[in-house]
Amino acid sequence: MQARTSGPVLAAGAVLAPIGLVLSIILFGGGSQADADVCSPTGGSVSADEDQLPKVAIAGYQGEQLRNAALIINAGKAMGLSARAQTIGVMTAMGESGLRVIDHGDGPGPDSRGLFQQRDNSAWGTYQDRMNPTVSATNFFTALKKISGWEQLEPTTAAHRVQRNADPFHYQTYWPAAVEVVAALGDTKITDTGGTSSCGIPGESGKGDDLPWRASQVYQPSPLGMFNRECVDFALWRVNQQLGSTAAPYKVLNGTFRPDGALLGSALTWKDGWDAKGWPTGTTPRVGAVVWYSPGTGGADGTYGHVGIVKAVNGDGSFLEEGYNGNPAPNDHTYYTRTVHNGTPSAFLYLPGSNTPEEP
Repeated sequence: MQARTSGPVLAAGAVLAPIGLVLSIILFGGGSQADADVCSPTGGSVSADEDQLPKVAIAGYQGEQLRNAALIINAGKAMGLSARAQTIGVMTAMGESGLRVIDHGDGPGPDSRGLFQQRDNSAWGTYQDRMNPTVSATNFFTALKKISGWEQLEPTTAAHRVQRNADPFHYQTYWPAAVEVVAALGDTKITDTGGTSSCGIPGESGKGDDLPWRASQVYQPSPLGMFNRECVDFALWRVNQQLGSTAAPYKVLNGTFRPDGALLGSALTWKDGWDAKGWPTGTTPRVGAVVWYSPGTGGADGTYGHVGIVKAVNGDGSFLEEGYNGNPAPNDHTYYTRTVHNGTPSAFLYLPGSNTPEEP
């Protein structure tokens, strides 16, 4: 295999337990309601006091930038949108203007103006509208609501479909800061008592080994319908996190991948299940994507294959993979990370609703 020689030998994926046992424990999930409010499309709105802003910087933003973030948050609140939508709005303005009301555009959009760099094309109102934080944010949210299925899209994808900029992943790096700013201004908790985020931030979806049932007995069904602490169990936890689902009932379970509802147990069938669902796949690593190894590929088990998650993408084309059950015994069924060359895996499985890097 092409990974570093210190990397783990990949163990087999799980074989599924009976569905009755799965249903009997599905109520035991991680994450609190406070976490879900910020991260879930079905969570409530948050409010920000524009006159009582923090005196210190939040995620590198301060002063007028935080006031503009508060105005965006409150514009979303006035429309009854979820905290996730409000955070998408703040993220987008970070990526477009650094949370400043800019009275100039750029090369691709010389007529762009304001927090969201909205064009002078009649779609975003008058010049005064585009330069007004509340009005421009309201117009952004109005356009966001028209995007089919925006609640289930990756935040950067949802923003891209509104803004229509050149790079669909441009906003991704601003999501962690946006979550932090919205949580601070909205006085909302986004971490558990251990300081672990439950917000499904690609690349920040938890800090290492944050599987809620990481101490559970192996070969017993997890709340996701896999066996506890198998590679597929951890990968499915990460997928749910990134979709904003951090507590039961989880959005994606073992049988979600197949239209016939058949149980999906080992890593072997993940690619077929992903294809049957019409979800995107590709050959380019992307933060948050599932790394899929067919049987025997890259050191994977010869019968069941293996899955992991892309935690980071390196400048040399390699990527940092995280997962479970990739260490040799007696340390199997535990968390691992390793650096892998891009050409090693069989495929990358991207989140539903996202575009692949090959097809932006």
